Amino acid sequence: MPSNEFQILFERAFPKNPFSNFDTLPIASASIGQVHIGYLAGQKVAVKLRRFGIKEQVLWDIKIISLFNRLFRPLFSHYTKNSIEAVIVEFSVMIQQEVSMLHELANLQKFSHVYATSNIIFPKPLSEHCNDDAIVMSYAEGFRFDDKEALLKANIDFKSLISKLIHFYTEQMLIKGYFHADPHPGNLLVTPEGNLVLLDFGMVKTISNETRIAIIELIKAAHERDYELYISASKRLGTIAYEAPQAELVLLSERMFDIFGNENLSSETMQKLAFDVLSSTKDLPFKLPQEAIYILRVSAIIEGLGTTYIENFNGIKDILPLLQDNIPRALGMDKGIIEFCINELSTLPLQLKHVKTTLKKISNNELTVQLSTQQLEWITKEFKSAIKPFVYGAIMIISACFMLLYDASLKELSLLLFGLGIARIIF
Repeated sequence: MPSNEFQILFERAFPKNPFSNFDTLPIASASIGQVHIGYLAGQKVAVKLRRFGIKEQVLWDIKIISLFNRLFRPLFSHYTKNSIEAVIVEFSVMIQQEVSMLHELANLQKFSHVYATSNIIFPKPLSEHCNDDAIVMSYAEGFRFDDKEALLKANIDFKSLISKLIHFYTEQMLIKGYFHADPHPGNLLVTPEGNLVLLDFGMVKTISNETRIAIIELIKAAHERDYELYISASKRLGTIAYEAPQAELVLLSERMFDIFGNENLSSETMQKLAFDVLSSTKDLPFKLPQEAIYILRVSAIIEGLGTTYIENFNGIKDILPLLQDNIPRALGMDKGIIEFCINELSTLPLQLKHVKTTLKKISNNELTVQLSTQQLEWITKEFKSAIKPFVYGAIMIISACFMLLYDASLKELSLLLFGLGIARIIF
């Protein structure tokens, strides 16, 4: 960044310079902001400054992406359209939040509170010096997670490190439902003692309870190789459409698990075999719902970090058993079966009340059935598909009538258009 731009940024963020010293050269740079070292009353701090003009640029980028989406939307299938829309909407919301340093400050404060006992280190914000243009935090020392050479010199146990990261993300996604959505190597530091430091809280997401339960069922089904339950949980998660053929997907899941569970295959061979299998599924109705975007992204990043240090590391063989071990905690059974049963019994009167209310509604013919989101989406898609020929046909017929009224000499063209409209409706 040119010095004059830096000067503008610094003076805008800190009209009354509180620093005894400030390094104008950044120690880290990203698309949204860059991090500098500063000193406040002798304390070394990290200062993240928002980039010059980035907020305006982000808003223009969103407008351009949305425009192209509207132009090309008719060319895609129903689920491809919805998946692209979900990515754009999620990107638009998240990127606008990310350019606000006050939003990141709120995320950091909440995250530090929720995971205060996690044994993971978070920077401490100096709130009185933060604003929408800059966030000031305690300076975190450590090696980048992907600095293999430095970690080797420090005698860091890689397997223990990966296990710690997986356990922490299991707690975030399955137990608390509140997770850091950007765990790339630049946002993960390792102290010389082997502790994890998590940085950059611009992208933090909340998982709904319905999605959290679907993920738990997905993990349980995958661990037990219960493919029918696996497909059912995937549909509830929203990554597979409601009408997707069960038998075909069960076979696909079985083949994929066989590939990734085979310890004799190299990562390259696994990848090639998996792509060969997936190439035959291009016509199956897979989806990418909003809630799943960052879950899948985080899963891919963690698996990528694992492959940095452990040969042939993969989610089925190495991550799945750790996730399975945490399911009792996710279901509230971490204190033991007796405590779990006592907690469940405490809700029994309320459950009996619900049963009584339901039976009363049945006897009075007042029971209503609520369709799931997936079923409603499928019904909407089928309805649109069914009505589309009638709409297009009607437009052609009406256009033919107007054309004839406008100019009687266009009789032949009008008849042709009228005939095409009738044909579109019938066929």
